[in-house]
Amino acid sequence: MLSKAEIRRIRSLGDKAGRQAEGVFVVEGEKLVGELLGSGFRVRELYRVGENLSAAEMERISFLRTPTPVLAVAEIPTAPASPTSFEGLCLALDGVQDPGNAGTILRLADWFGIREVYCSPATADCWSPKVVQATMGAIFRVRVHYGPLERALAGAAEAEIPIYGTFLEGENIYGCNLSPNRGVVVMGNEGRGISPSIAALITKKLYIPPYPPSASGPTSESLNVAMATAIALSEFRRR
Repeated sequence: MLSKAEIRRIRSLGDKAGRQAEGVFVVEGEKLVGELLGSGFRVRELYRVGENLSAAEMERISFLRTPTPVLAVAEIPTAPASPTSFEGLCLALDGVQDPGNAGTILRLADWFGIREVYCSPATADCWSPKVVQATMGAIFRVRVHYGPLERALAGAAEAEIPIYGTFLEGENIYGCNLSPNRGVVVMGNEGRGISPSIAALITKKLYIPPYPPSASGPTSESLNVAMATAIALSEFRRR
């Protein structure tokens, strides 16, 4: 039986401050917890209905509308804020704030074989319950770094690693030269796009055109950042 203090502590992990204070995050559901147990992440606590807590207690500690029978608390892995080298194709998130978008982007990174994702401090916390659920297990296979993005990208620029970003004034992504196995793809904030300080470090601006490109009629003002990430990464991997 869980005490009131234990329930409060687990519930506090829904907030970033609570997660940072303990260095842990919550994973829920048979599938995700199963992937967690096989991932190499260090598990602090494991709760299962019928074994060490009741269904009523699970409802009190769960962050889901419909609680599942299992919940785990695991340690947040450490990753350097600024890389010493960029290997392969990497992804950078400049202020992506929506948890659903952040989780979907991590899932896309996993799908397209990207293992390093660099995030600005303003990017949604990938260890929040909402983002963890949205990654569908990708969080255990993609290494996420949080820190000053400008510093990290400046290091990539010094190493002459291509830095790509999506802009309305960029070059048509379907017709330009891309480096499919080396570079950093930057995705910006949902409303403001890539910030000016980061834009100054972009070495190749890309544009995802509507179809047909010459259409004069009304079209969507822009793509959702997760959709744009899917299109961009697909085009890099197609080369």
